[in-house]
Amino acid sequence: MQVTETTNSGLKRELKIVIGADELDGKLEARLEDLKDKVQIKGFRPGKVPVNHLRKMYGRSVMAEVLQETVTESSRKAIEERDERPAFDPEIALTEDKAEIDQIMDGKADLAYTVSFEILPKFDLADFSTYEFEKLVAEVDEKEHERGIKQVLEARIDYEAVERPAEDKDRVTIDFVGSIDGEKFDGGSAEDTPVILGAGQFIPGFEEGLTGAKAGEEKEINCSFPEEYPVETLAGKDAVFEVKVKEVAAPKTPEITDEFAESLGVENAEKLKEVIKERLQEELNGVSRNRLKKDLLDKLEETHTFELPEKLVESEFDAIWGQMTSEMASKNTSFEAEGTTEEEERKKYKEIAERRVRLGLVVSEVGSENELKISDEEVQQALINKASQFPGQERQVLTYYQQNPQALAELRAPLFEEKVVDYIIEMSKINEKTVSVEELTNFNDEEDDAEPKASE
Repeated sequence: MQVTETTNSGLKRELKIVIGADELDGKLEARLEDLKDKVQIKGFRPGKVPVNHLRKMYGRSVMAEVLQETVTESSRKAIEERDERPAFDPEIALTEDKAEIDQIMDGKADLAYTVSFEILPKFDLADFSTYEFEKLVAEVDEKEHERGIKQVLEARIDYEAVERPAEDKDRVTIDFVGSIDGEKFDGGSAEDTPVILGAGQFIPGFEEGLTGAKAGEEKEINCSFPEEYPVETLAGKDAVFEVKVKEVAAPKTPEITDEFAESLGVENAEKLKEVIKERLQEELNGVSRNRLKKDLLDKLEETHTFELPEKLVESEFDAIWGQMTSEMASKNTSFEAEGTTEEEERKKYKEIAERRVRLGLVVSEVGSENELKISDEEVQQALINKASQFPGQERQVLTYYQQNPQALAELRAPLFEEKVVDYIIEMSKINEKTVSVEELTNFNDEEDDAEPKASE
C-alpha cells in the first residue's frame, strides 16, 4: 500500500492510496482458496475444484468483495497511522472510468483512490484555576412561598354548577356545530366540551361569545379564524357556531387543609407547606446553576479559539435550521411576519452552530484529558428518571432506549456535559452573591440554543 498526502490545508486532508495489482491478486487468490472448500460444482469432488476454474466462474464477483474490503481496511489503516482524528466519516472517491475499473477487476491495474476528510483541531485547554465567576443565589421568601402555594391550589381547582350567567374564569360545558358559508367543516363540531372563559383555548371571539350565557341557552356565535391558523382551509375564514350551553360552573379553589394535604400524599397541611417551599428552593437553585453554567460556557468559548471543521458546523447548522423552519411551517408563519429576514436568521443560527461545535469540542477534550466518565449506574438512573415522565409506559420507554444506541447516546451526552461543568466549577473560584428572587429569576436562558454538543 502506497499513501501520498495530496492536501494539507487547515483541517482539510486528502490522501491518495494505491494498492498494487499483485496485492489485490493475492487477496483474491486467498478468497478463492477459501471458497474452494465450500462450493459444490458438478464434476468435481468437494475441495477439489481448481482455483483457476473458480476464478473463471466467480473471479469478478469475488474481486468486487476484495476491493470493497481493501478500500475499507486500507483507508482506516492510513488514517490511523497519521495520529489524526477525523471529524466526520471520510469521503472515498474511486475512479469512474469504466475501462479502468475493468482493468482493476481483471487484475491488470493497481487500485488507486482518494480519501478526503477534516480532522478535529488540536488545542490547549485554558487554566481553569484562573476562572472566576459570580454565582447568584436566592432564598425562598414569604412572597414566593405564597405564590407557590397558590399555584398548587389553582392547579387543583374544582368547579361547581351555578344558576347565573357565565363570567370570566367560569367553565362552560357546551355542544357546538360550526359552519363556513353554510357548510359544516371537519373538526368544527363537538359535544360536552368544557370551555374555560378567558383561557384563550379557542379562536378569538368564541369565548367572548359565551360570556353571559346561561345553562339551557342556545346561541349563535360569529367569529373568524386567524390568518395564521395552522389549518390552511380554515385560515382567515369567517365561521358561525350554533352552540347549546349545558352547564355553567364557577371555579372553586381548595384551601390548605390536612385533608387536602392527605389527598396529595402528604401527612398534613404544615408538611405540605414545607414540601412546597423545598421544591421552590430546588427551582431557584436550578436557576442559579443555569446562570452560572451559561457564564461558564461563555468563558469557555471566549478562552478557546481554534479553527472549526466546516462539515461539523454545516451538519449542526442543518439540524438547527431544519428544526426552526419546521416549527415555522407548523405555525404557518414567515420570516417577514416575525420581523426578520432569512439572511439574518441564517447568520444568527450559523453563529449558534459554531458556538455549539466549539463548546462541544472543548467539553469533550476536558472530559478526555481528565478521564471523566459516565458510569452505567448514572445512565441507569437517567433512564429511570426518563421513564418516570411517562406513567404507565415505563417499560416501553426503557425498551426503546435499550434497543436504540443513538437515543441512549443522546441520554448520556447531557450527563457527560454536566460532569464536565462540575469539574470546571470545582477548579474555578466561585463568589456567591445573595440576591432577591426577582433578580435571580430575571434571566433568559435562550432555550439552550447555544448549548454544546459533546460526547465522551
